[in-house]
Amino acid sequence: MTPPEKALLPAGMSDVLPPQAAFEADTVERLMAAFAGYGYERVKPPLIEFEDTLLSGSGAALASQTFKLVDPLSQGTLALRADMTMQIARIASTRLAHRPRPLRLGYAGQVVRVVGSELRAERQFGQVGAELVGVHCPRADVEIIAMTAGALADLGAEGLSVDLGLPTLVSFIVPEGACGDDARSALRAALDCKDAAAVAALAPAIGTAEADLLGRLVAAAGAPDAAIAALEAAELPPLAAGERAALIDVYAHVGRAAPWLDVSIDVVEYRGLEYHSGVTFSLYAKGVRGELARGGRYRVGDREPATGVTLIMDTVLESLPRLPGKRRVFIPLDAPPEASLHLRRNDWITVHAVAGTADVDAEAARLRCGFVLDGGDVRAVHPRSPTRSRTD
Repeated sequence: MTPPEKALLPAGMSDVLPPQAAFEADTVERLMAAFAGYGYERVKPPLIEFEDTLLSGSGAALASQTFKLVDPLSQGTLALRADMTMQIARIASTRLAHRPRPLRLGYAGQVVRVVGSELRAERQFGQVGAELVGVHCPRADVEIIAMTAGALADLGAEGLSVDLGLPTLVSFIVPEGACGDDARSALRAALDCKDAAAVAALAPAIGTAEADLLGRLVAAAGAPDAAIAALEAAELPPLAAGERAALIDVYAHVGRAAPWLDVSIDVVEYRGLEYHSGVTFSLYAKGVRGELARGGRYRVGDREPATGVTLIMDTVLESLPRLPGKRRVFIPLDAPPEASLHLRRNDWITVHAVAGTADVDAEAARLRCGFVLDGGDVRAVHPRSPTRSRTD
C-alpha cells in the first residue's frame, strides 16, 4: 500500500515522533528535577500574552522574532512568546513580588520564533530554564553555571565547556551616540565574526584607541589567561571596570565549583545576548553544533537584578546518549488483568490485544513488542522456538 503524502508544515516546524518525543519529555523532567534539587520552584507562564506586556522593557530585544496576532475577544494585539525568560521576570516582579529574595524559579515549555538562525533552522523548539532573581553577585552566576553543567553531565553529556562573556563591554568602550547606526551595526558584525581587520577599518568612525582596544580583545578571545590579561591591561571607565572585575571573579569561582568544566572567555560576543546586562555564558558539548544553553545577568523590570539560564532542548538532546527503552510485552486477549498490572508496576510497557489472533508472536512483532505474556510467564517473541523466562 502506498503511504499517504506527508502533510505540509510551515518552514521550521516539524512533528516529533516516537521515540524522540518521549526522550525529550523524559529529559525535560530530569532537568527540572535537578533544578528543583537546588531549590528552584517550577512556574508555568502562558504561551500568549499581550504584546505590551511581553515585549516591554528588556523583552523589546525580541520584538523582531515574535509572532503577533489580534485577540478576537479584547481586540488587543497578542504576542506568541519567542523566549520564556522575560515571562519569568514578569512573574517575579508581580505575582511573586512578595516572596523573599533571592527567588529561585524554574520553567519548561515551547517557544516559537519568526525565523530560525544559521545554526538552528527550527522556529519552534523547547526551552528549559532557571532564574535566580534579586541578587547581584558573582556567586549567583556561578550557581547557575555549575548547576546547569552538573545537570547536563549527570544526564550523560560529555566534553562540556563554558564560554564567559561581557556583551555590555562594547557599549562602555563605544557608547551609544559615539558613532552612527551603520558604523555600530558594522562593528557588531565584525565583533561577532571575530574579524579584527574589520574592527580596525572602523577606526575613523569609532575612534583609533577604541578600535585598537576592541581589536586586542578580539584577538584575545578564547584562552582565559590571554583574555583576562587583555582585559586587565585595558583602561576602562569605572562601570566597565566593575563589570570586568565581576567576570574575573566568576571565572575564578567556576574553576572551584566545576573544575572539570573547560572555560573560555569572549567579552565581545553579542549574538543572542541582547537583553543581558552583565556577565553572560554559553554552554557547549564536544561534537555538538551550537550551544546547549546560554544565560547571564539581566534586570527584572529594569531594576531588580537577576541571572539565569535557558537550555535549548533540541541541541541538548543531541548531546545525550539514548537510554535503553522500556521493554514492550504483548498481552493476549485472554490474559488476566492482574498480570499486566504487575508488569507495568515493574517497568514494562504492556500492549494489549483488542482482538483475537491466530499467531500471537506475529502480532507481537507487528506491534513492536519483543515479548509475549504466555500464561503467567513472559517469553521472548520467537515464532519458531520461543524461550520462556520467569518474570519474578
